[in-house]
Amino acid sequence: MASNSSTHMIPSPSSIFYSHSQRCYDVFLSFRGEDTCRSFTDHLYSALIRCNIKTFRDDEGLRKGEEIAPKLLQAIEESRIAVVVFSKNYADSKWCLDELVKIMSCKEEREQKVIPIFYNVDPSEVRNQKGIYEKEFSHHEENADEEKKEKIRRWKTALREAGKLAGYDVKERYL
Repeated sequence: MASNSSTHMIPSPSSIFYSHSQRCYDVFLSFRGEDTCRSFTDHLYSALIRCNIKTFRDDEGLRKGEEIAPKLLQAIEESRIAVVVFSKNYADSKWCLDELVKIMSCKEEREQKVIPIFYNVDPSEVRNQKGIYEKEFSHHEENADEEKKEKIRRWKTALREAGKLAGYDVKERYL
């Protein structure tokens, strides 16, 4: 059973979903599948769909080394809100980190709302890349050439900015 507490006040759903602009999706879910796909994210997705909130959730996994799919980038751009579920292994996924960079870009350029959910991870670990996030970044940085180092800088900036946003801190009681 999960308990959640809001780290800050979140706008009401009606104020978030009302928009004059045409978007294909109300919500884009960004999550690390192996951590939350068959648990928290499934429940969140089901609840959003029950409330008639059009939600994009990628159910197809990427193989190691693959680039983020163009359909995902388009879905991010065409969503009013991005809900990012930060979990223990989120920073292990280059794909998740690339999604996050795109999400934070859309926040700035398209005024997309971003709602972080810190699922069994402390928001400060995300914001400061400490703990498990620091460990994952040490793996990314191993043997990184200049191009990869630049990508890592963008990932860290996106994590730092997303970690500063008002969101939800969700902890499992029984692990």
